Amino acid sequence: MQAPLDLRPVGYLHPDATSLVARVQREYVERYGSPDESPVDPALFDPPEGLFLVGYDGADPVATGAWRRSPVHALGGSSAVEVKRMFVVPERRGRGFARAVLAELESTAAAAGHDLVVLETGLKQPEAIALYLSEGYVEIPGFGFYAGYPLSRCFGKRIAAAG
Repeated sequence: MQAPLDLRPVGYLHPDATSLVARVQREYVERYGSPDESPVDPALFDPPEGLFLVGYDGADPVATGAWRRSPVHALGGSSAVEVKRMFVVPERRGRGFARAVLAELESTAAAAGHDLVVLETGLKQPEAIALYLSEGYVEIPGFGFYAGYPLSRCFGKRIAAAG
């Protein structure tokens, strides 16, 4: 049996985080022709307002995922977080790591008192869309930097806030 992914909260500028974010940006260039150009303030991912996770398979950093507070209102939620930087290195995909990262992001967001998770992805990431749909996410109106872009799709999911 495979050991579970070891998820660790780190700062957005942690060396393993920046290395993996650089890899996801290269993947965006391959799929879309340019990196993700939406503005990102690393401080917004610091607890308690946010969280950035790196997933380790043994000693290897292989996955990331993060959330930050969001002003989006959808699905009747009252306090939203936006998932960002969901990524698993290609050579470790198909092992359930993305699902594990997403579950931890949802759990920690709920524990922080939030009841809605939203995210933006693109049509050239069908694996991501399939994951989100399989985890109960539904399409919501576009928001954020890529709102209105033809390849952009936004999704949301209500979660049970703690407390």
